[in-house]
Amino acid sequence: MSDDNKANLPALTKQVSELVLAGSLQHAEEAFSQAADEHGDYAVAEVLSTLPPQVTALHLAGFDGAKTSLATLLVPPKAWAESLAYLAATWPDNMIEDDPERIAENLFNHIHGVVYANDDEERRHELLEAASSTDHGATAFAILWSLAPREILEVAGEINNRGPHINVHTTSDSDIVPLAVDLAKASEDGWQRSLLELFPEYRNTADLADVELPDDPDEEPEFQQRGTRELLYRLRKQVPSVRTTPKRSTRRSLGSDIFS
Repeated sequence: MSDDNKANLPALTKQVSELVLAGSLQHAEEAFSQAADEHGDYAVAEVLSTLPPQVTALHLAGFDGAKTSLATLLVPPKAWAESLAYLAATWPDNMIEDDPERIAENLFNHIHGVVYANDDEERRHELLEAASSTDHGATAFAILWSLAPREILEVAGEINNRGPHINVHTTSDSDIVPLAVDLAKASEDGWQRSLLELFPEYRNTADLADVELPDDPDEEPEFQQRGTRELLYRLRKQVPSVRTTPKRSTRRSLGSDIFS
């Protein structure tokens, strides 16, 4: 990319930020597409690396595995990892209280869509390692695990016994299991941190080997396990302050007023 083209990046960053904050996600994608056509994918990745993380979160929240997005394909791992904290600010308070599983499923679709946007295994591991290296990232993954705690315990047992870099066999066909295995392969520390967010009484994952969940999902387990709603609120509390950043337009409201 030439120096002249690099000089255009601040203007493109400003344009995309304004479009996203105005709720014009499709127009922001069109700006990315034009930049990619004129300057290559590098330009899009560079802009995504310089966007404020709360803007990246707002943009990516509009896309999941079912929707094509250049941002999803090209967001740098560090930029994506930082944006995960701000996703919680896009969730309506009443939905956290009334339908936490739906939010968790949407979060899974988002994370799955970014991680598996292409077949590049190295990029996949970089994304997972970056995302799970932060406190808010560990909480985000724990939210996903809370949808299938029994399956996650089974995976944890297999990985403890055989290691993460072999084929992990489980009795579950849950889409969450392959993501958990890939996280363990990408970052053993990130995997353990996410597990201990879900099961906070344990100091390491080896302690989970003998844990058994009750057959009745309404029955309280004998050990502490954070539920989906509790973890959603926990991530909400980890959203950094954005008081010094530009205000989003009032033309469209997404979630709470934490961006204003």
